[in-house]
Amino acid sequence: MKSYLRGRMARWIRKRQGEDSLPLTLSRRRLYILPTRAGVGFGLLLMLMLVAGLNYANSAALFLTFLFVGFALVCMHQCHRNLLGAQLVGATAQPTFARRSGTLALTFANPSTAARFRVAAGVGDGPVAPADIPAHERGRIELAVDAPKRGIVRFDRIHLITTHPFGLFRTWTWVHASIEMLVYPHPGGSLPMPSHHGSKTGARSVANIGSDEWMGLRPFRDGDSPRQVDWKAYAREAPLLVKEYSASGAELRMFDFSGLGSLPVEDRLEQMARWVVDAEAGGERYGLTVPGCHIKPDRGPEHRHRCLTALAVYGGEGAARVAGAAGAASAAGTASAAGAAGATGGGERYG
Repeated sequence: MKSYLRGRMARWIRKRQGEDSLPLTLSRRRLYILPTRAGVGFGLLLMLMLVAGLNYANSAALFLTFLFVGFALVCMHQCHRNLLGAQLVGATAQPTFARRSGTLALTFANPSTAARFRVAAGVGDGPVAPADIPAHERGRIELAVDAPKRGIVRFDRIHLITTHPFGLFRTWTWVHASIEMLVYPHPGGSLPMPSHHGSKTGARSVANIGSDEWMGLRPFRDGDSPRQVDWKAYAREAPLLVKEYSASGAELRMFDFSGLGSLPVEDRLEQMARWVVDAEAGGERYGLTVPGCHIKPDRGPEHRHRCLTALAVYGGEGAARVAGAAGAASAAGTASAAGAAGATGGGERYG
């Protein structure tokens, strides 16, 4: 019964508010407030105090009753004010791999001169995470979201809630914005990479030693040599980053979906995702072919993201759009690895 009533209320709120777009300011019309269980208990206590005070004509009891009523009214006003005027200015979800949890990051702005405490957010009816937003500043809430399978996950209903102060009242609202998270296939399979094309392993000449190609920076991982750490960037208070180089004689590989015809579709995609992750980690140039999409050989975080995206949306909506984008990117060339890591979040590694 409770879930039925909650569902009906959610549908009514969505019909009343319509679709939202970011940035969004929380106006008075879209905020709802009700007492919590503690608030209901507090109200019952005040009623008992009022009846007792009137029955015994006790001025002290009546004075305390009206004092606590005023306290409750102030709490209700402050609870409503804690969300009123807050701004949801951004919502982003970095790509992740299937069977892992992703992260939905919500950015709030507080144009008020007063701080907002214990502002919480959640996806749908899931658990909420709180944050404090200082006056004239921004706050960030990161929500863990499930990514059970590859594809595009949509979050079309964000729950914003606060019970500050004292937890007697709950003010909440719903944000109906279309937010997407890309889920790559889970890297799986144990098949060896297909035979490479181009330069062979160990074919680098002595003249090429020391002429490795700069690829960019990546986050530090256990086992990395301290000599590869970019200590100058670390001294400028940047995260611990490692310089990545690729040999000019690195292998070139092509991963073809049709070459795995003996496997089910999902197993093929997982195997190709494993090859992409391993090839990128090894500094090799690689490309892939899936029905409707051909990506020319390249390397770097942006190329890795492009290949994994083609595998993620295969057979679903967005596949044609990715195929067109892949062709345009192959014709125009790949952007620098350092810039791509920040733009696409492709620097993520799968352990």
